[in-house]
Formats: sequence, C-alpha cells, structure tokens
Amino acid sequence: MDIMIAVQDACVSGQWLTAIILSLCCFLPSCLPAGQTVDYSSVESVVSRQGDTALLRCYLLDGISKGAWLNRSSIIFAGNDKWSVDPRVSIVSSVGDKHEYSLQIQKVDVTDDGQYTCSIQSERNPRPKLLNLIVKVPPKIYDISSDITVNEGSNVSLICTASGKPEPTISWRHITPLARKYDSGEYLNITGITRDQAGDYECSALNDIASPDTKTVKVTVNFAPAIHEMKSHGVGLGRTALLRCEAAAVPSPTFEWYKGEKRIIKGQGIDIKSLSSRSVLTVNNMTEDRYGNYTCVASNKLGTANASVPLIPIIEPTTTSAVSSPGGYRRRRWVERRGQEDRVASQLEIRCYRLVLMEQLKETQVPSVCAPNTAPYGSTGGAHVPLACRYLVLALSSFISVY
Repeated sequence: MDIMIAVQDACVSGQWLTAIILSLCCFLPSCLPAGQTVDYSSVESVVSRQGDTALLRCYLLDGISKGAWLNRSSIIFAGNDKWSVDPRVSIVSSVGDKHEYSLQIQKVDVTDDGQYTCSIQSERNPRPKLLNLIVKVPPKIYDISSDITVNEGSNVSLICTASGKPEPTISWRHITPLARKYDSGEYLNITGITRDQAGDYECSALNDIASPDTKTVKVTVNFAPAIHEMKSHGVGLGRTALLRCEAAAVPSPTFEWYKGEKRIIKGQGIDIKSLSSRSVLTVNNMTEDRYGNYTCVASNKLGTANASVPLIPIIEPTTTSAVSSPGGYRRRRWVERRGQEDRVASQLEIRCYRLVLMEQLKETQVPSVCAPNTAPYGSTGGAHVPLACRYLVLALSSFISVY
C-alpha cells in the first residue's frame, strides 16, 4: 500500500517517470509485499515464429496516461525512455492513434519467449496488461549418424535428433523406388541387413511451423560376388570370339579367366577388359586349340564365385552362286485354234525353278513344283498352255547346307 500511495503522490505532482517506475515495482516479484499477487487470469497469448517480428499490442486509456513495458523482472521501456540495451525492441503506434503503446521485437528468438507486462499509469491506480509471447521454432536436425559400411547380415542402428517448438516428429524412410517408410522415432534399427537394404536413408523432422528438415545417411552393405550372367557365342575358325562375365558384389570384384585349369593372360591374340561388375574376354583369329570350356572367377574380400561356359566351333555356310538368272521372262509363241489358225505372241512368266546341287561331279536333283496359271494369258476353257520350267543351277563347294 505504501508503494501505491507514493505512485498517487507522484502523479499528482506531475512526476510521471517516478510514478511509472514505482508502478512497475508493483509487478516485479521482488517488490510485492508478502501475500500480494498479480492476477494472471487474463493473459493474452501472442504467437510468433523464430526470426519474424513480434508485435505485443497495448493501448493507453487516454492522452494523458503513461505506459511502461516489463519483461519478467526487467524494465524495457518507461514511457518513451528505453531502458533495454537490446536494439531489436522499440515502441510503435498506429498512424493517427496516439493511444497505442505497442512493443515490437524484431527477429524474435526462443530467448524472447515468456511473459511481458504493459503497465498503464493513470491518475488512479496502474492497470497492467499481461501478454505471453510464444516463439515457435521450425524443426532443425542437429545430429545424425555418419555414413556407414557393414557386411551383409549385420545389425544396423541409425540415430537422428532434432530441435524445434513444438517438438518435431522424426521419421525415417529408405530412398528407393518403393520409398519404404519406417516407424517414427529417433532410432532406426535394422536386424540382419541385406544387400537390398543398402542405400540412402532419409531422416525427416516435422512440426506445424515450417517444411520438414531432412538429412540422409548412406548405408553400404558389403557382400560376396555372385555371377548372374555368363555368355558366349559359337565362332568359326579365324573369327573373333567374345565371352562375357557379369557379377554383383560389394566391393567390386576382381576377375580372372581360365581355360581348363590354366589361367589366361593377355597377349597372343587374347584381350581381357574388366569394369566394376563385368569382364569381357576377346579371342582373336580363332584356332582349333582355343575351343573348349572357359571359366570366369570373380572375387573380393568376402568370397569367390565362378562359372564356366563352352566355346564351341560352328560351321559357316559356304557362298553359293546362281549359274542361271533367278528372274526374268521367257518369250513363248503358242497357237490357239478356234476354227482358224491365229498366231498370238505373248510372254510366259516363270512359275517354277528346279535346283540342281552338285558336289564333286555328283548331281542331286530336287524335283520342281510347277503351278500352271493361265489367267495372265487370257486362256479359258480347254486351252492348252505349254508351261516351261527354268533350271537354276547352284554350284556349291560343300553339300552340308544350302542358304
């Protein structure tokens, strides 16, 4: 009560600054007499996002009343006198509204969170307005597991921690075409990891303030080689043979080639080119002694795999040539008797061939199939059309196959 009397006396005498300071003491915990409290039932909440500008609105009763701002136990403004050394705070008022006495805080942070008091001093008793500034903070991941490398079958544990207000929800997903999601939580545990579970894992921290914050962890899974493709093609003498071997492995495998039990090395018409998961063996100018089984061996620090494939000879068809022309027309002259003799000249289309295959003066004839067709010549009824078959002679050096 002594403080309130002093405030009134100061107001009457026109000492507004003294009155304001004394009235502010009424709201500082250290100045309250024992058993006296402030009514906080009508606290107004102001929500702002970290980094934004917060505006705590307060209005004076009239043109002669004065105001002051407190933050917890610190005086920020007394009237227009700034007591705070923080350059971010200022008093603002609307254009044409002399009664507004609002507190503006630029680039608010979590340290600004809390209760503020706007004390309005009149000739009577001071009237406080209580405001609670809530600073919401976007999610921020501040710790996540480093990239790791493990062997297939191992257990893996990843951790991701984040801050924010409200507290963010953390979730994990495996970045694959299927984008498998895991249960929410800071920890991601994988028991007996397989090669299919290798790759990037994304941690996402989300609250209702901003877009989620995300970071990734790369998990590398080592496994022994497995040959999944082995190809070769038959090749004739003097030709070039290609044998291909593909293997999946982490780390990438090294390749070796064997013919029988003998390791193959580069040189003398043989070339070997190996990439991360593939090896190609090239055999130039194929000879009889190079036919047989070839073995590809892929190995890394976790194991070895091998696969074999035969390289077999093929007999290529010899070149054939036609002795006679395979096409054309043969001019024929024929007679149709209709009570008088007329001579009609026409062309007769070749309708069949007879193939003659020869080997060392031995002749094999393939019977021809002739399909008479009188329509092109305008013949009807019982007309007789002599149809000739042309002989196509193919000279072959071998009787094995015909193309």
